Amino acid sequence: MSGPSQLDDPLYAGVAWSRYWRLMRWMCALTILCVAIALGLLYFLHGMVSIHMYIATAAGVGFALLLTSALMGLVFMSSTSGHDDSVENHLDEDLPPDE
Repeated sequence: MSGPSQLDDPLYAGVAWSRYWRLMRWMCALTILCVAIALGLLYFLHGMVSIHMYIATAAGVGFALLLTSALMGLVFMSSTSGHDDSVENHLDEDLPPDE
């Protein structure tokens, strides 16, 4: 049987989610800055190319950074809240002990 998670407590869950959304706001600001740098670098190196190239670059850089920060933020939240420790792992029972 798995133990209780700290995220089951509404007060702690509210604090954890507010930390997550604060992290995401900072990462959105950083993503906007990185997209602007990428577009500026693209213009500096290649001049005015097709507008579709700029849209694709902005979408690709923005999507990659936001998806990465969202997933890593969830990993950090799960780890710091003790949610990972409350999960039962049946795989450890099947492995032989290390010597």
